[in-house]
Amino acid sequence: MSPYPALFSPLELNGLSLANRITMAPLFLGYAGSDGLVNPRLLEHYQAMGASGAAMVIVENASIDPRGQGSPFTMRIDEDRFVQGLARLAKAIQEGGAMAGLQINHAGRFAHGEGVPLAPSAVPLGKMVPEALTLEQIAGIVEAFAQAARRVRQAGFDLVELHGGTGYLLAQFLSPRTNRRDDEYGGSLENRLRFPLEVIAAVRQAVGPDYPVGYRFLADEWLPDGLQLAEAVQAAPRLAEAGLAYLSVMGGTYESFFLPERQEQEKQPGYMLSLAAAVKEAVSVPVISAGRMQDPALAEAAIKEGKADLVGLARVLLADPLWPSKAKEGRAEEIVPCEPTCNLCFSRVAKGQPIFCSQWPKEKREHFATRD
Repeated sequence: MSPYPALFSPLELNGLSLANRITMAPLFLGYAGSDGLVNPRLLEHYQAMGASGAAMVIVENASIDPRGQGSPFTMRIDEDRFVQGLARLAKAIQEGGAMAGLQINHAGRFAHGEGVPLAPSAVPLGKMVPEALTLEQIAGIVEAFAQAARRVRQAGFDLVELHGGTGYLLAQFLSPRTNRRDDEYGGSLENRLRFPLEVIAAVRQAVGPDYPVGYRFLADEWLPDGLQLAEAVQAAPRLAEAGLAYLSVMGGTYESFFLPERQEQEKQPGYMLSLAAAVKEAVSVPVISAGRMQDPALAEAAIKEGKADLVGLARVLLADPLWPSKAKEGRAEEIVPCEPTCNLCFSRVAKGQPIFCSQWPKEKREHFATRD
């Protein structure tokens, strides 16, 4: 009997039988090559995640459009030729015992793809001014999301997740800070929800009614003129009711992550749990909470107290892939911690380098420090 019975209780998620409440939240690794293909380094990492004991593993974002890549080293899913490699990735995870999901994304104003980045509005980002999307381009991106989701299912993944977090394109349309349009896609919350809802509807149509579609949901940009929790809890039910299997709740964007007050907050255990709890009160679908859920006792309390239905471990699982089995067996004191003052993985991503964890043995760090 585990000392954390709620954490290790099963859950039915839109037809998927999850053995416990632990998920691997998507974490960008930078392991893909510039060709966007799945390679041995990615397979090796996700095979370990699939065997970690987490019930569900959500693979980091794959780009639906070359112009919407968040990094030159992002996996791609914008053409059928990428399906074969992604199928190997899904199988590697599933063979370890976990359900496999793939997150799909358009980075919008944060893109490093071809040409000037596209965004809802031409709101500057540093010295760069993105190009405001035309109605025709919006329709094209909606279709690109749908076709990417079709490929996710074709590749054999158990579910697809839409990336509406981190200030990427879906979140940019929802945000009053980055969406200053004066047409049917801007202004009121109803209008700012139009694009995400169109994407969900197109994806649902592409994958069929029996296939789970999750959503990474930005509940607070942590910026004074950005989307804030009060409005997010009004948006969340609209999204959920459009046919989502769950909402995976997060806070912050690349414009707030580096603020000193946010970097201090990020060191605190469960620093996003209050966001998940607020969203959970507003929706009827399961809610995932992330944000340094390092201690199994904290994760257990979050489930037991109804603040979340599942916990998402990203850097915590990177630091110790045996976290789930150690927790289940009552060996929490043996868990290798993700050090709150470290941030090595994040700083490597910011420099365009493949990530590794400071807690890894030297040989493993050196092995993952280079791309295939």
